[in-house]
Amino acid sequence: MLGFKRLLIGRPLTSEQLDHERLNKKTALAVLSSDAISSVAYATDQILFVVGGAMGLSALTYVFPISAVIVGLLVLVGLSYQQTIHAYPGGGGSYTVAKENLGDRPGLVAAAALLTDYILTVAVSVSSGVAAITSAYPSLVPHAVAIGVAAILLLTVVNLRGVRESGIVFSLPTYAFIAMMLLLLGLGLWKVYNGVVFVPATAPLDVDPATARHGMNPAGFALMFLLLRGFAEGCSAMTGTEAISNGIMAFKAPAQKNAARTLAWMVSILAVFFLGVSFLAQHLGVMPTTAETVLSQLGHKVLGNGGLYFALQYSTFAILVLAANTAFADFPRLVGILAKDKYMPSQLAARGDRLAFSNGIIGLALVAALLVWLFKGDTNSLVPLYAVGVFVCFTLSQAGMVVHWFKTKGPGWRWRAALNGVGAIATGVVSVIQVATKFLEGAWIIVLLIPLLIMMLQSINNHYRRFKIDVAFRGRSPILPHSHTVVVPISAINKATSGALVYATAISRNVRAIHVEIEPLNTPNLMDDWDRWDIGFELEILVSPYRSIVRPLVEYVAEIQRQSPGELVTVVTPEVVPRHWWEHLLHNKTALYIRTAFLFKPNVVVVAVPYLVGHDYELAAKGPRWVATRL
Repeated sequence: MLGFKRLLIGRPLTSEQLDHERLNKKTALAVLSSDAISSVAYATDQILFVVGGAMGLSALTYVFPISAVIVGLLVLVGLSYQQTIHAYPGGGGSYTVAKENLGDRPGLVAAAALLTDYILTVAVSVSSGVAAITSAYPSLVPHAVAIGVAAILLLTVVNLRGVRESGIVFSLPTYAFIAMMLLLLGLGLWKVYNGVVFVPATAPLDVDPATARHGMNPAGFALMFLLLRGFAEGCSAMTGTEAISNGIMAFKAPAQKNAARTLAWMVSILAVFFLGVSFLAQHLGVMPTTAETVLSQLGHKVLGNGGLYFALQYSTFAILVLAANTAFADFPRLVGILAKDKYMPSQLAARGDRLAFSNGIIGLALVAALLVWLFKGDTNSLVPLYAVGVFVCFTLSQAGMVVHWFKTKGPGWRWRAALNGVGAIATGVVSVIQVATKFLEGAWIIVLLIPLLIMMLQSINNHYRRFKIDVAFRGRSPILPHSHTVVVPISAINKATSGALVYATAISRNVRAIHVEIEPLNTPNLMDDWDRWDIGFELEILVSPYRSIVRPLVEYVAEIQRQSPGELVTVVTPEVVPRHWWEHLLHNKTALYIRTAFLFKPNVVVVAVPYLVGHDYELAAKGPRWVATRL
């Protein structure tokens, strides 16, 4: 097992090697920006699915203006997070900023929203990547869920190997996608400006029958609501913008400067790609279908049907799947911060063999795989849940930064506070639009889930608070025994039993050997063997009419403590350890059940004395004679 783990994960790294695991700007762009950059593969689709569903090809008139508004909002949020990076170099992003400036409750809202966003990032990115492949190979559609789960498993293994190693692995696909997008947009713009005519999509979306029947497109309030819905769906392009501010500590020194520069690169690339795809979709008459994405159709029109088209699709699949790596990089780090603040189980703050937050990585993979299975890998079903939480985070982060500037009053604090204030208002309005326009399509799930997550986080924190009070040492021992009795359960006379009795007589003179009678026919033979052994004390028989070993033992110990209040009882269990790990499956776990049964009993200590099969212990071999002499 250890050899397989080393092959899969790699050799353990020492804590001193943590600095060597940090990322340079180029690698960090691949690890922390793939989520944002990859959103160009589905953001335009989501606008057109909403608007085109009611307006048909007329929706193409609105796709570029909506995209331009989203890009303006993206730049505003990017500038805000530039300030957050310099103000909070320790990372933590929206949670840290909101908690320190707005209070614990807003901080928990931001944390819950981020947790849902990261989980959905994995599910949506992987599902979109699978959609890119099934667009090129329709025969794979029935296997979409299996491909998605396999992709999540691959991401999990690579991330368990460590941040730096995962960054190296993921850099090539990210930069391959960037290169293919530059080729697509450059060649596409050249074709548009050299007389390529408007060509309608081969399979445009069906127009809403209610509007088609009257031969007219929505107008007035209906049109405004429709455009707001398209805007809300297109805002999925902004997910992942906060990832770099959350992961500052993953950068090499100077971490703040490198993080800020990488954020600027990410925003610039995303803005150009998103506007470029929407512009080409409008001018080349491309509408998404359930069978083929906008990017795939643009690839056919601009690059043809040869190798370049398939290179675009493969690179799109790769970056969409790897976009989930942004969540794999930041989700474990966020839950680690929450664990240190006692809002998550403390195990999530521990680093694994490769200095990654292994428990958080595995937990994220399990939940995301469950979502892919529940929603059958359908991106259109998952996206309505997406981006709601992230705009709540944007709003709380920027509102927190406004308070921060008023507190610190550093150089230029007024214009900085004004910038964050405008950003908070803008993203707050978008949050309302997100919930209002996508509520019935699935946003209600997030609206319900965030309060439930907050309740869970608070419950965990309350537990740790009570636990700290309960275990606080005030100068008195929690165990003040009058005397000490040792109980040794005996199932048979063997080397393991001998070792347990040796240990028992070493810690107390009051040793009681007991046998819980499951099979009455076997008891006479055991008693004969015990009498021949003759080690100096009796073997007590406990009758168990219901064939339970644990219950009679628990009642026996309770009776000892009733007869002698304050008695400390140690239960010493013999435990046979087979040679090979798989041989454990062939033996019962009685010792484990006994330890579990006494876990919540006061003044009871359970000690397992292992006997390793195949090892000759001098003490175990001479145990019976030594015990007799000792007594």
